[in-house]
Amino acid sequence: MKVKGGWFAFVVVCWFSSCNLDKKPPGVLGKQELAEVLVELYAGEARMSGLAVVPDSSLKLFQPFEEELLRKRGIPDSIMKITYRYYVAHPVDLEQVYDVVIDTLTLREQRGRAGRLRPKKERKTP
Repeated sequence: MKVKGGWFAFVVVCWFSSCNLDKKPPGVLGKQELAEVLVELYAGEARMSGLAVVPDSSLKLFQPFEEELLRKRGIPDSIMKITYRYYVAHPVDLEQVYDVVIDTLTLREQRGRAGRLRPKKERKTP
């Protein structure tokens, strides 16, 4: 009888634990905040990819950039790890975050192109 009771307790504990799977753990960044961080990280990565450096060197340059970005935003590394784990386990939420990231980066790229394609204003000479 102890074995059956042990399994029953195990099943009950697992069932109650599964109720909390959809809840965000404390500290997990919201979708909008994560999207903003990812946009800045991808933009920084794009700037660094334009540098004439070896890939290993660009990684050494990017890591301090990422650390500084998180420091300025007041986001500890541990929170980013928890956030990444949460969103990997919740692919629908992650897809929504990346929809925002892609839209934002696309808009920035379009604005950048539009700014480069505008004719320079003619200077008026006195």
